[in-house]
Amino acid sequence: MARNQITGRSAFLALLKDEGVSHLFGNPGTTELPVMHALKDYPDLTYVMAMQESLVVAMADGFGRASGQLTACNVHVAPGLGNAMGSLYNAKFTGTPMILTAGQQEQGHGLTEPMLYDPLVPIAAPLVKWAIEVTRLEDLPRIVHRAAKVAMTPPTGPVFISLPGDILNQEAGIDLGAATRVDSRVRPSDETLAALADRILKAERPLIVAGDEIVKSDAMAEAARFAELIGAPAMQQSVPYGAHFLSESPCFVGGLSRDQAQVRALLSKHDVMIVLGADALRMSVWSDIDPMPDGLVTLQIGLVDWDLAKNYPAQMAIRADVRETLRALIPVIEKKGGAALKKLAAKRVVDLAGLNWSAKRGKLVTEIEARGSARPIAGSMRGMERSFSPNPGWQRGQSTTLMTPTIRLARSPTHRLATGRDSLTTRNPSRARCRARTVSPWRMARVLG
Repeated sequence: MARNQITGRSAFLALLKDEGVSHLFGNPGTTELPVMHALKDYPDLTYVMAMQESLVVAMADGFGRASGQLTACNVHVAPGLGNAMGSLYNAKFTGTPMILTAGQQEQGHGLTEPMLYDPLVPIAAPLVKWAIEVTRLEDLPRIVHRAAKVAMTPPTGPVFISLPGDILNQEAGIDLGAATRVDSRVRPSDETLAALADRILKAERPLIVAGDEIVKSDAMAEAARFAELIGAPAMQQSVPYGAHFLSESPCFVGGLSRDQAQVRALLSKHDVMIVLGADALRMSVWSDIDPMPDGLVTLQIGLVDWDLAKNYPAQMAIRADVRETLRALIPVIEKKGGAALKKLAAKRVVDLAGLNWSAKRGKLVTEIEARGSARPIAGSMRGMERSFSPNPGWQRGQSTTLMTPTIRLARSPTHRLATGRDSLTTRNPSRARCRARTVSPWRMARVLG
């Protein structure tokens, strides 16, 4: 393999590009200056800067979820990583494939505990799939490629790399290696598909709960087709990360709430719950009411094995890609169900016509249009005019004279030393504390409101 004479900073950016990263989000400090210096040699790698690290990671999270791409972001040493932790939690929760890096003090220099220093790996480790610090430039390619592979392999999620300054500035002849992606688009065996189809066809009142894996596996169309095939209402999981089902589908009826009593009452109407790539019943606050009704059969499909039968047993728990499973399952159900299924599914879909999302949206649009001529602010403005009108000229839209106090704003000690003032005003304290001002009615509304 050819070995390139290259600096750590250039190698880092080259490796990100090789892994398909198109945008690098960051808030640079002194330890990230080597990366900023090398960016000029990579004009097609877009750098997006934010003024605080939580925003850096949040933007990277949003970009990754919207694009489906591996994303990268860089923050500044220990305090910057600390600032990013809330957004990093979100990325872990949503399973966003992300490489988060932070500049670190030079190796050896950290032993002296310079300002802003702290070991970074222990800070990030609880919220990422893998965390590591680079200690040799020669290891950088292996680390970045492994990090990308780990982030992109289901269950996807963020990873963390600590980048010491001496590694970024060092130069050596290193092999940059190549990217690897693990193909996880697996489907169940034919025997499992047949058994699953038989169990679904036996259901009298099936319900589909759709989750984030439908989006990650690009199975929106397949999920909607599956719902219409069996005539089952479809709902989003109780904690949606976005849109997990086609809202215009005649089978989509909304989302599960996180109210245990409400969810239990809703699920009690069904005999089989088909969970597609979801942690279906994640709740929020505690309740003595269990959201899962007695006797409800669960059939679950997804790649995140942690979520399979996590809190409630599943009669069938299938670790497989949602899209590939549905593509294989739909023909099996069509063949087994035949004309009887078509007739039953058509009736079920008709029954959902007044309950689905499109019907609810149409009703809401009609209600909003009916109130289109209303002026919700007008009444409150008239009431304010009656309550605060200082003279008759106010209601005629004329200016009026008010007595308003001079406002003093406290300044910092530095400001007082530099200016000799401790407020914004230079008014002599011995003078009257009020002054006359002429204001318009609309300015008065802003002052009072």
